[in-house]
Amino acid sequence: MNIPMNRKEMLRRGWNNLDIILVTGDAFVDHPSFGTALIARVLEAAGWRVGVISQPNWKNTDDISALGRPRLFFGVTSGNVDSMVANYTSSGKKRKSDDYTPGGAGGARPDRAVIVYSNLIRQVFKDVNIVLGGVEASLRRFSHYDWWSNKVRKSVLLDSKADLLVYGMGEKPILEISSRIASGELPADVPGTVVWSSNRPRGLELPSHDEVSADRRKYFESVRLLYDETNPVRGQLIYQLQDSRFVIQNPPPGIDSDDLNGFYRLPYTRQVHPVCLEKGPVKALETVKYSITTHRGCYGQCNFCAITLHQGRTVVSRSEESIMEEVSLLVKSPDFRGTITDLGGPTANMYGYECPVKLKKGACKDKRCLFPEVCATLRPDHSRYINLMEKVASVPGVKHVFISSGIRYDLILADKTYGREFLRRLIERHISGQLKIAPEHSNDRVLELMGKPSRETLEEFLQEFHELSKGKKRYVIGYFIAAHPGCRLEDMVRLRRFVAREMNYRPEQVQIFTPTPSTISTAMYFTELDGPEGRKIFVEKSFTGRMKQKAVLLGREHPK
Repeated sequence: MNIPMNRKEMLRRGWNNLDIILVTGDAFVDHPSFGTALIARVLEAAGWRVGVISQPNWKNTDDISALGRPRLFFGVTSGNVDSMVANYTSSGKKRKSDDYTPGGAGGARPDRAVIVYSNLIRQVFKDVNIVLGGVEASLRRFSHYDWWSNKVRKSVLLDSKADLLVYGMGEKPILEISSRIASGELPADVPGTVVWSSNRPRGLELPSHDEVSADRRKYFESVRLLYDETNPVRGQLIYQLQDSRFVIQNPPPGIDSDDLNGFYRLPYTRQVHPVCLEKGPVKALETVKYSITTHRGCYGQCNFCAITLHQGRTVVSRSEESIMEEVSLLVKSPDFRGTITDLGGPTANMYGYECPVKLKKGACKDKRCLFPEVCATLRPDHSRYINLMEKVASVPGVKHVFISSGIRYDLILADKTYGREFLRRLIERHISGQLKIAPEHSNDRVLELMGKPSRETLEEFLQEFHELSKGKKRYVIGYFIAAHPGCRLEDMVRLRRFVAREMNYRPEQVQIFTPTPSTISTAMYFTELDGPEGRKIFVEKSFTGRMKQKAVLLGREHPK
């Protein structure tokens, strides 16, 4: 049964009012790849009456008040993407299209959506509880450099005047918040939440908002501390003074395989909600409708990527039984044609293994799992993933199982027992002709700033791929980033030559670096430093220079 989006659907369930109303900047797609659907179904399974308001008109209060006042709280999210990223290109231009909107036209969500939606709610329901969540709230939970306004902004919790903020993947926190609000308490200590207080708490203090706004090394220090302490095993309570109030982050909750299995077992329709579908199809569903999420988390820690800060550095894998249950459901779908478009996660080949030290003591503060090389205690093991791919492919009705999530080629090379076999199977059975990897660059100095594997590692992988794909018409294509901090125009010229020589194709997948809130690379962009106490680096900040770097790699510009 659909989650209600209007009064008619509420009455169909026999409900006159709702406990919780979720407000999202996306179309409501009832699929586990969409955060609003996950939260709605988790709350529903716990017995709460849940409704959804999708892409409300922010120029009046009609839409935001359509379902009435919730008994417990409004949950507010911009959707699957930060609203500023959704609304603007990396060149600062307004986007004309939006894959998360019915019909695909841009302009259906406001800039800084969680602030706008929260203000709308306050206009109608003055004292209702408001809980923020999703990637926009998560990455803006402390003082952060905002590229679009070119300044350091305060926590979105304060700017929105909300009561609570859930960061990261929010299923466990939202369940505890719901039960405690229902018992008459607005909780301040739920793991995975951010609150504010006029009183200084006990914990680790970050540099204040005034300090990070005035001192760029202090800004970098605050970002590093945020990364270090967002850890479910050893993370401390951290806080930051912003004017006269303290923004306080409780350590994140841990989750395990049983939790994940439960979240993905819920009765998603895997369709666009009928109310949204009346306005047109939602393109974002097309690529994930018949995909399966195998795990959460990523220990790649690429400096430009938000996944580490949002999903965490510990990979938690679903059980084979849980995944096979989902495959069985897909096969029974009337419009399933035999192709599972993806069987993976943030990084596909992290499924099924983790560092035993990390699981016991938490992620290391003084080193990374994969950079500058794969840590000896990690011990990559692709055997469970190989077995899973084989099992899924053997299900009657499944014709193809493709892996379209990212692949870490350094993990393939580090797995001396199963890595080559995994790559062979990938080439022969699980790609449609092209293996997509994300080297991002070929210059070791730039790669170091990105936190990516070395050029030598890439060359070793390409040699392995070419050996295994001889005569099979399989090719490698790469994703690349232009204008990352530290990257000059001449670096892009060398990258273009490398791609032509070593990968034998002209790049098409090139993005200009966008400084999204709270990432390490954004700290580099803002501070023009490579670390809190580091050396000064070149940063291309002009739109013309940034676009020229991309044009060179695409072959549209020929510098002297």
